[in-house]
Amino acid sequence: MSGAKPMKDPLDLLDLSSTLTDEEREIQATVAKFLADRVRPHLGEWFENAHFARELAPELGKLGVLGMHLEGYGCAGTNAVSYGLACLELEAADSGFRSFVSVQGSLSMYSIWKWGSQEQKQEWLPRLAAGEAIGCFGLTEPDFGSDPAGMRTRAVRDGGDWILDGSKMWITNGGIADVATVWAQTEEGVRGFLVPRGTPGFTTQDIKQKMSLRASVTSELHFDHVRLPDSARLPLAEGLRGPLSCLNEARFGILFGAVGAGRDSLRAALEYADSRVQFGKPISAFQLTQKKLADMSVSLGGAALLAVHLGRLKDQGRIRPEQISVGKLNNVREALAIARECRTVLGANGISLEYAPLRHANNLESVLTYEGTSEMHTLVVGQALTGHAAFR
Repeated sequence: MSGAKPMKDPLDLLDLSSTLTDEEREIQATVAKFLADRVRPHLGEWFENAHFARELAPELGKLGVLGMHLEGYGCAGTNAVSYGLACLELEAADSGFRSFVSVQGSLSMYSIWKWGSQEQKQEWLPRLAAGEAIGCFGLTEPDFGSDPAGMRTRAVRDGGDWILDGSKMWITNGGIADVATVWAQTEEGVRGFLVPRGTPGFTTQDIKQKMSLRASVTSELHFDHVRLPDSARLPLAEGLRGPLSCLNEARFGILFGAVGAGRDSLRAALEYADSRVQFGKPISAFQLTQKKLADMSVSLGGAALLAVHLGRLKDQGRIRPEQISVGKLNNVREALAIARECRTVLGANGISLEYAPLRHANNLESVLTYEGTSEMHTLVVGQALTGHAAFR
């Protein structure tokens, strides 16, 4: 191995690409090239200025990644692994872009695709798939995150209409969304409603001074006596099964996306360690640095193989919610540890936005919490192992 060139892609260590089909590799490469051309050159600036490039939404639609795993209505209809690989590349650029695509496709669009009427699907899905409209998903509230059953947002019948009151918090895309899927308590249990922007009484307020997901829009949604026709209700969604099914779709994208953030961090560390010379040789030649790089590569490879395995199960229609929890819990945790360790390889340079690891680590602090905290996923796995629901 003496004189061998350093790996450009740490996933080459386990030859992950050989487990993919030609179509899956082509989709991954196409997304990666788009991001290299249109997104990566601006990431430091966008993160520093807390800017989300909304103008890229139609380009993402043309690329085919918005709702790409859904069938019909202008959606690409790819398999789950291809969708996961797209999320991997998106988060390898920045978690904010993977979050945008996940919320658009797996929360907003999926809620309409799975639980909506034909009229709702025809009105919204083609526009959302094309990036001509942006969607968001309102479930989390200021006082109810892990326990959505306690939500206070309510919808009450008023003749043939509904009156919606309440608020939602930490909503990705909220301030720029053209339509919000909003979950509320009713006398009949939890129900979902489509609330278009501009509906009287519906307002949003963006959350500022974030230290994470800065290149992403995060907002509060407020509903003050919002009158909606019954046609705004998602007719097939009854109870928490509706929103929780959407969350499982989004979590699937996350377990691939986290691998992308870890890979991008490790790539930066490998390149830097080969070029940074101390004591007369590159720091990649020192044992402690090699131990860090080796440990991180082993961890990343395991996370990537887990993601592809779960993707194959999803494509076979056999994946279970607790398996998605395993993937989200493990892969985000490992990616965050990798990003932090890569920052140490870069030394003082690691705190600069010129290098990706600390930006990824900051973003992953949010990913660790949203779509189910690590604690909640731990308890989901615990319940699967023991049969006891420790969180109830």
